[in-house]
Amino acid sequence: MKAKELRDKTPDELNALVLEKRREQFNARMQRGTGAEARPDVLRSARRDIARIKTILTEKSRSA
Repeated sequence: MKAKELRDKTPDELNALVLEKRREQFNARMQRGTGAEARPDVLRSARRDIARIKTILTEKSRSA
């Protein structure tokens, strides 16, 4: 997800996205733990998306 797209969203929508990405990250971790090999890029992309969303949330809170 691009940062430009995220800046257009409200803080509530961004918080919902963080929850969705955390679930995605958790599910990928559980798949990896049980031996069912998930796509290795899912964990990294979820982690980076969460960081990107949190950065934009911080930007929005500081500017308000």
